[in-house]
Amino acid sequence: MSELKDKLFYTQKHIHDVIDEAERKLSEEYCARYMDYLQKARTERLACSEAIALAESRGFRRLDRNAPLKAGDKVYRAIQGKMLLLAVLGADSLEKGVNLCAAHIDSPRLDLKQVPLYEDHEIAYLKTHYYGGIRKYQWVTIPLELRGVAALKSGETVEINIGADPGDPVVYVSDLLPHLAAKQSEQPLGKAIPAEKLNIIVGSCPLKGEEGADRVKLGVMKLLNEKYGITEEDFLSAEIEAVPSIPVREAGLDRSLIAGYGQDDRVCAFAELQAILEVEAPAKTAVCILADKEEIGSVGVTGMISEAFECFMGDLCDSQGVKLSHCFENSFCVSADVTAAFDPTWPEVSELRNTSKLNYGVAISKFTGRGGKSGSNDASAETMGRIRRILSEGGVVWQYAELGKVDEGGGGTVACYMGNRGITTVDAGTPVLAMHSPYELTAKYDCYMTYKAMKAVYASK
Repeated sequence: MSELKDKLFYTQKHIHDVIDEAERKLSEEYCARYMDYLQKARTERLACSEAIALAESRGFRRLDRNAPLKAGDKVYRAIQGKMLLLAVLGADSLEKGVNLCAAHIDSPRLDLKQVPLYEDHEIAYLKTHYYGGIRKYQWVTIPLELRGVAALKSGETVEINIGADPGDPVVYVSDLLPHLAAKQSEQPLGKAIPAEKLNIIVGSCPLKGEEGADRVKLGVMKLLNEKYGITEEDFLSAEIEAVPSIPVREAGLDRSLIAGYGQDDRVCAFAELQAILEVEAPAKTAVCILADKEEIGSVGVTGMISEAFECFMGDLCDSQGVKLSHCFENSFCVSADVTAAFDPTWPEVSELRNTSKLNYGVAISKFTGRGGKSGSNDASAETMGRIRRILSEGGVVWQYAELGKVDEGGGGTVACYMGNRGITTVDAGTPVLAMHSPYELTAKYDCYMTYKAMKAVYASK
């Protein structure tokens, strides 16, 4: 009877029980590289620049639309320093399509407003506007660092880095002490910390020798001017993000987990990046997309809705005299984005038969969206069969995932935008605990299997 069950039932197994010691070692080695990348890639700009450095070290060069291309060539294009497109040219014509993996490198955070700096009762603050879907109460009383750029009138762009180096100070959003928070505690969780109170403390000491108002603000501005050459007006043309200043760490006494900021979606971004770095002489052209702006709808020139992707692919197709639409209709894409891992502490939001679990592999999702699958790509049965075959043939441990119970909530990925282009697309990614929090949790085995999944997609025919 057990043989019949094994034959007919859909069963899942813990990765530890189905891989050998040699592959466990490979998993550890991969996760060490991933953790190093995650520590450095604190923003979408840094994620892009780190990826370019890794790609160039493996032979990738900037795409020149006037230069001839041949099978085996490795090219990339960066869009405004926040989106990256990479390709390894295959032996087959682009008429036969490409194998695509698309992830995003932006993460929820606090952005500085364009006129952010002010002083109130001799404390200097920076005003913020949160980016993406955050739970605001999670962003108070944690160490934050400031990362980004300021574009000066001169045309020079300066990089801002405060809090990342061990000797740097950090910045901070305060909260009420429990002794005085009776009224706040009566508020619903989503309203207890209003967005306009997410103000970052950056100083409290007046500038020596100054009298009157704004002495603390002036002291802070003087420090910024001395270090970066900026004035208050330069904030108007700056992109500065406050992100958690918390090191990426192994988690769990058995070190089986990874804790770190920005794993949504840099865990999938690094997986497909590492996979394409290892592609050599593919049959079909392999393409890796690291997009921006997914957390706010994939909009803008660096988001997946923009035609930056069409421009890149169009240049590749033009080099072979192939129509872009013909390439797209024969292409296959994995929208590589994270999903919610089952949390036994909060089981009521998940439907256990259709949710992903830690250590059970990369998670395939037929659809995402909200309610009645609104905003979803909703992959066809044939597409689901195709990804199952690819993963199984690649020795990838995988599972099925749906983002919570019906009508409990939901979310989206870039899959629908790829599908809108006529590209056959399916969602697959790493399960995450505490998604969108300042410190997310993944399982090492799942991270590794996500990477193996991307390798299998690139190698598929």
